[in-house]
Amino acid sequence: MIMLAVVALFATSCKDYLDINTNPNKPTSVTADLILPQALVATGIVLNQYNTYGAQLGGYMANAGGYGGFNETTTYIYTPNNYANLWAVSYDNLEDYQYMLNQTDGDPNYIFYNGVARIMKSYGYQLLVDAYGNVPYSQALQAADNLTPEYDDAATIYASLASEIDKAVADLNAGLVAAVAPKELGQNDVVFNGDVTSWIKFANSLKLRIIIRGQGKVTFANTSFDPTGFLDQDALINPKFLRDNNRQNPEWNQWTWNYAGTAAPKAWIPSTFIATFYNNIKISDIGRAKKMYYTWPATGTNQLGFESTGIPKSPDGSFWYPGTQRDGKVAGNATGAIKGPDAGVPLMIMAESDFLLSEAFLEGIPTGAPGDAQTWFEQGITDAFIYTYSLPGGGLYGVADVVGDPEGDAAAYLSANAGNPLVDWTAAATTAQKLEAIITQKYIAENMVNSQEGYNEYRRTGYPTVVGSDPTSTFASIASQSSRPDRLPARILYPTSEIQYNPVNVPQGVTSTNTTIFWAK
Repeated sequence: MIMLAVVALFATSCKDYLDINTNPNKPTSVTADLILPQALVATGIVLNQYNTYGAQLGGYMANAGGYGGFNETTTYIYTPNNYANLWAVSYDNLEDYQYMLNQTDGDPNYIFYNGVARIMKSYGYQLLVDAYGNVPYSQALQAADNLTPEYDDAATIYASLASEIDKAVADLNAGLVAAVAPKELGQNDVVFNGDVTSWIKFANSLKLRIIIRGQGKVTFANTSFDPTGFLDQDALINPKFLRDNNRQNPEWNQWTWNYAGTAAPKAWIPSTFIATFYNNIKISDIGRAKKMYYTWPATGTNQLGFESTGIPKSPDGSFWYPGTQRDGKVAGNATGAIKGPDAGVPLMIMAESDFLLSEAFLEGIPTGAPGDAQTWFEQGITDAFIYTYSLPGGGLYGVADVVGDPEGDAAAYLSANAGNPLVDWTAAATTAQKLEAIITQKYIAENMVNSQEGYNEYRRTGYPTVVGSDPTSTFASIASQSSRPDRLPARILYPTSEIQYNPVNVPQGVTSTNTTIFWAK
């Protein structure tokens, strides 16, 4: 198992094992091939926390009944302690990738490892920038050499990330044609199992996300893409997760059951707002709803901040696990977003890449990809169905609720919602309506998958549309103290650790409701 192998590296001995001044069980340096799998697994743990943050701020979940003490989570008047761990886990993971870069820069034997580390460093920094804006970048990740790094401008970081991805792709391509083959990624690559071409496609999709989000506000050195193409499979981090202590999928562990079968906390349930994209209030989608939620259409929902009586509690295993087997020791291998203890953590799903390409065509951003905006929009819908219907153990759920397979259900979804501009491309008469359709479909696809992306896209575009105070029309908390027109937060705050240990450099005057990220609408 990859995780066991990673642990085992710390039990290997140094060549000078008889040197009494050297502890052979604590190596001072580790090669990149041993760092890569644990760094990718750590990214999965990071993404679990971002998914939770995005789900709570972006309208996918709300507080359940029988619980209190939600405080700033519902008022949006955040303190530096709210979601502070995002900062810590992000930089800890970035240090892994920076260590790999330091170990492999200029080494042709490790060019694949260097390229992957550079892509993943860019991925991690985009997560940080999208949550915080300006962050330490050019002076960061230097350990004791600089404990108080300056903060870089967020737009400048975005430009650099795109350039870093270009360098990574160039190096990966160089490695593929090198006269002397570099060290293979092999099983150390717990995303694409050593397929370098798939990493190039993922890099293209990641760069496209950066360019689309930064368009008009960032000067990119190069806006072209490698001709290899874009993501054509779901990019999942999976070191062979299984039901065992510290070896389960982290999302399963947080939202359903731990390895011993003990139910996770049940203080959160789906929001009334997200349900409207399935229950025919905004869109009819019974196929995916039954694959996503337990007991649909009887799934309990709530509006964030509402704490009166009558609010349902989440069942054991949560509403986000649709399986009827509710014994945590045997449950798993189901459809939806939280599929089982052995499911991979989504780094990026193919549907997101499809919707990015659709928007690129809509807005005239050249990508070199075939097709047009409508083609990629409808492909995104189909691929979103396929991801929802897929099982962690492989294959697809055998009994579909509309036609009999995810592609058929996707076609039935388009047919059932003919004339609805959120689903029917031809019914979206204007460019604005077409963009709303793209972002709304992406928002649905990212439901408890990478919820932070749905939240980011809402802040960037204003879609899906929120109005008024009715729980079917807005995901704003009824306890909101935000002064914004949408009554939602603009961002989270810099953590206490930065305020205490880097006070000279941490940006001042930042508020959770009025300080926006540079790309925000």
